[in-house]
Amino acid sequence: MKKIVIFLIIFQLMGCAELQQVVNQLPQGGTLGNAEIALGLKEALNMGIEKQVSKLTLKDGFYKNELVKILLPEELKKVDNTLRNIGLGNLADEGLKVLNRAAEDAVSEATPIFVEAIKGITFNDAKNILLGSNNAATNYLQQGTETKLYEKFNPIIKNSFEKVGADKIWENLITKYNNIPLTNDVNPNLTDYVTQEALDGVFTMVEIEEKAIRTKISSRTTDILKKVFAFQDQGRQ
Repeated sequence: MKKIVIFLIIFQLMGCAELQQVVNQLPQGGTLGNAEIALGLKEALNMGIEKQVSKLTLKDGFYKNELVKILLPEELKKVDNTLRNIGLGNLADEGLKVLNRAAEDAVSEATPIFVEAIKGITFNDAKNILLGSNNAATNYLQQGTETKLYEKFNPIIKNSFEKVGADKIWENLITKYNNIPLTNDVNPNLTDYVTQEALDGVFTMVEIEEKAIRTKISSRTTDILKKVFAFQDQGRQ
């Protein structure tokens, strides 16, 4: 009787549409199987690609995003500083920009690779991942796919270097630096460096969307997201 009274009070305080929205987001049957939870986790990761990683493919998607902007590796910071000290600051700026341009172009080309990685991942313990931290699914994806993604992504980065002219700009930069008296020659592998930095940027953006879905009901825009992450909400109580 007490439960009925409470329900009637809630019904009076909420409109029918609002009440139905709440009911729709409650898990049916009180529990979910591993397969259904895994489907919801994959959906969340796919949303990260669709809504967040897509931003990286735009002009300045890396360069003007402080969360993922690719900076110079330690061995090249001395190159940057030296060139600026001798009046070649514009060339140094362009060198940094084209690293990010290459990443933006490569992520655009490689988006299907990331989607396939999500399709192929197996969540052996989906419930614990669902009830884990706000980036648990992204971490699981990264641990399970990063090596293979790197191997597929690296040649795309290399092609993007050539496409945006980064290879020529950095050849010019390094040649100028190596010709300066009293400096030690450098010959960094920028393709490998940018590959890893770009991959880290992709996972960072996927993580942003995962956190939004876990913490904001309004970000759960599909039926499976609503169902699975309502189960998460109950499990965390």
